[in-house]
Amino acid sequence: MSNISVETIRSLALVGHGGAGKTTLAEALLHASGAIEARGAVEKGNTVCDFDPQEKAAGHSLNSAVVHFSDRNVEVNLIDTPGYPDFAGQAIASLAGVDTALVVINAQTGIELSTERMMKAAAARRLCRMIVVNKIDADNVDLPGLVNDIRERFGKECLILDLPAHDRHDVVEVLEKDSGDADFDSVAAAHRALIDQIIEEDEDLLAKYLEDGQEPSAAELHAPFEKALRAGHLIPILFVSARTGAGIPELLHVLETLAPNPAEGNPPPFFRGEPGGATTEGSAKPEEFAAVPDPAKHVLAHVFKVIVDPYMGKVSVFRVHQGTVKKDAQLFVGDGKRPIKAGHLYKLMGKDYVEVNELLPGEIGAVAKIDDIDFDAVLHDSHDEDHIHLKPLEFPKPMQGLAVETRKKGDEQRLFEILHKLELEDPCFEMERHPTTNETVIRGLGEMHLRYKLDKMATQFKMELDTKPPRVPYRETITGNAEGHCRHKKQSGGAGQFGEVYLKIEPLARGAGFEFVDRVKGGVIPGVFMPAVEKGVRQALDDGVVAGYPVEDLRVIVYDGKTHAVDGKEVAFVTAGRKATIEAIQAANPIVLEPIVSIEIIAPEVNMGDLAGDLSSRRGHVTGTTPRGHGTVAIAGEVPLAEITDYASRLKSMTGGQGAYTIEFARHAQVPPPVQQKLAAGHKLREDEE
Repeated sequence: MSNISVETIRSLALVGHGGAGKTTLAEALLHASGAIEARGAVEKGNTVCDFDPQEKAAGHSLNSAVVHFSDRNVEVNLIDTPGYPDFAGQAIASLAGVDTALVVINAQTGIELSTERMMKAAAARRLCRMIVVNKIDADNVDLPGLVNDIRERFGKECLILDLPAHDRHDVVEVLEKDSGDADFDSVAAAHRALIDQIIEEDEDLLAKYLEDGQEPSAAELHAPFEKALRAGHLIPILFVSARTGAGIPELLHVLETLAPNPAEGNPPPFFRGEPGGATTEGSAKPEEFAAVPDPAKHVLAHVFKVIVDPYMGKVSVFRVHQGTVKKDAQLFVGDGKRPIKAGHLYKLMGKDYVEVNELLPGEIGAVAKIDDIDFDAVLHDSHDEDHIHLKPLEFPKPMQGLAVETRKKGDEQRLFEILHKLELEDPCFEMERHPTTNETVIRGLGEMHLRYKLDKMATQFKMELDTKPPRVPYRETITGNAEGHCRHKKQSGGAGQFGEVYLKIEPLARGAGFEFVDRVKGGVIPGVFMPAVEKGVRQALDDGVVAGYPVEDLRVIVYDGKTHAVDGKEVAFVTAGRKATIEAIQAANPIVLEPIVSIEIIAPEVNMGDLAGDLSSRRGHVTGTTPRGHGTVAIAGEVPLAEITDYASRLKSMTGGQGAYTIEFARHAQVPPPVQQKLAAGHKLREDEE
């Protein structure tokens, strides 16, 4: 498209559960718009969006993929996202790059786990939402029942924008038509409901409509339609079959005429200063402001995806929110003072990089081989935009873990470099190094997520690893006040070591962390040695006291001590601080905390009793159940993380492979006394061996 303007740009993300047909839908839109000559198929491994060899082998998306196409009078930037919960990080991150979320629902299976998750995430981001019911051509589908389910689950604002017709071979749109054939419901009734909902957004139009009874024209309905979308008062429902092409022309028409352009969508939540913190000027609250999608203003762009490409290097994918990003432009990254040069600008087409000269507000583009640009960075071209941040997205905390070690000796440093690259690409993948146990632990959102990372390390980076279950990330804390004292005195012929510390400890609220307070009077511990005391305190907290796990949520107050004019040494005060802290913690009724996770299980209803019983046997409990239709049920509950290390295989056994689950961190809770005794005994045994 030659004459692109902000008004002709659309940015959309296809989101929803795995198997809903998002990648096939993207392929159908690319083909119908003329962007590709022939349609690929997921089964054949030749789609534009699923280009990764692992995606081809898996038969579903593992990463988000960006494409673009022109149709009629619009330029569409489209993100195809993975649907399975293990890869939710990629899908959620994509919401920061678009104005509209197209929530795709499989007509056969109905509303599923990721359908609800992405509807909520898009609403929290204040994105316009449209629901696309795909696979309407499949056998044994109940479309009227699905519409009722959608309205029951997501609200009465979900209204039909088109209807299947001629035995699902076509669809008929209902905004501009009040009559016609449809496979279910009435075109006239759907038309009336839609008009009534839209005109409520415009008082003048409503008054005119009530006064003369004349229906508004399509042009008059456009502004209130966009307003209803922005406010969440309207969530249109559209029907398609990406496989047969039914409804694809009508969907393209909706994208052209009704999907919001960057000026019509809700502005992204930018802040001057850190959201939730103080600004650089010292004010108590950061200032929220709206980026203006004006090509002539200063540049504001946000990086929502990072790709570590074997050939292109580090690729930073961003959405332009304000101004025009031009080739060879000098840009600043966040609060950085040194500019970077955008020597090449790209638009993405799956795996292909299409070089362009400029990008307007609303467009999605990329720069390559600039190591300074990380995920969530803000790019700008003026120091007036320093200290500007986009409100962070809320990602599920990675809880599924595996301890990994290299098979080949000497590969440890290369392993850390590879894991760092994987962390850059995925906001829900983390690497931890535990110095006390010498364990390297990778964490993700599920077994499938971690298996994908291990496969990628083996195939792309040729890194072979051995794996085992990691130590559960327990924590320790105290429940009472106590005092500790240590006089460290060492004489070894020459200059000796001397340091004495008195301190007391107090419990803090759960999640408060650690506070170090210096209340020493009269210089009995010289100020130069106080950092050494704090270092010793922190060593004791890091190493743990009861079971060898980090101690948290306490205040340590150093109030007295003694030094020696000759033998007072930094090392002496480190030792004294550490031993005094250990003594105090042992006297403060210490307890061990374990991570509790929220678990959601989707399984056949016939297995509900067995699953609830199994959860109870793992020290967990059910908090609620929700019928899902199609003979399935969602079971919500809580369970200690330590009890579900083998849950994937157990669930598969109980449900015949028809169950799925997701976990998210909920809180820390005290372990039962027998568990604490067992952990403490194991810690003592390790200490004795050392």
